[in-house]
Amino acid sequence: MRIIPFIATILLGASAMATPVKTDTAIFAGGCFWCMQPVFDNTPGVTATSVGYSGGDVANPTYEQVSSDTTGHYEAIEVTYDPAKVSYEALLDIYWHDIDPLDAGGQNYDRGKHYQTVIFTNSPQQEKAAHASKEKVAAFFAPRPIATEILPAKPFYAAEDYHQKYYEKSKIRYNAYKYGSGREQKLEKLWGKEKDGAK
Repeated sequence: MRIIPFIATILLGASAMATPVKTDTAIFAGGCFWCMQPVFDNTPGVTATSVGYSGGDVANPTYEQVSSDTTGHYEAIEVTYDPAKVSYEALLDIYWHDIDPLDAGGQNYDRGKHYQTVIFTNSPQQEKAAHASKEKVAAFFAPRPIATEILPAKPFYAAEDYHQKYYEKSKIRYNAYKYGSGREQKLEKLWGKEKDGAK
């Protein structure tokens, strides 16, 4: 009568000791971080996202500090993903189609350094893939220059809680901002059918 519980204990223990899913992270700056989170949250293979700040030299910056353009940070998103289900190259494709890579001063009516577009790479493999993807984007928009930079990753600092998944917490304000800024309309015009194919 004691055998079944014993076997169950062994099986449960084996399950608990199963190899955890190996994940990697990608960091992208693409203007307002509120608008970057939905597309990655809805990507199969992405296990988590966090919006925040990266690229600067001030530890634990606040939204107000970053917005002042004095810390060197950009509004960014950290994407945690399962490489077995979605590739870094696929995430790059999603990223490009969610930004205006020609805009050197920010995105839409969000202006300033902290709204500029950057791909932060945390390995030689990511750097190689990022440059390859940028070359394709450059060919698509030639002869117009691509403003998006590719930089080595610096520490990523999660933004204040009220910024996380803002599109869910404040749907009305988020949608008013999204459409009021012209972001969606501009991306559709900029990428056309290419954007539809990246979804």
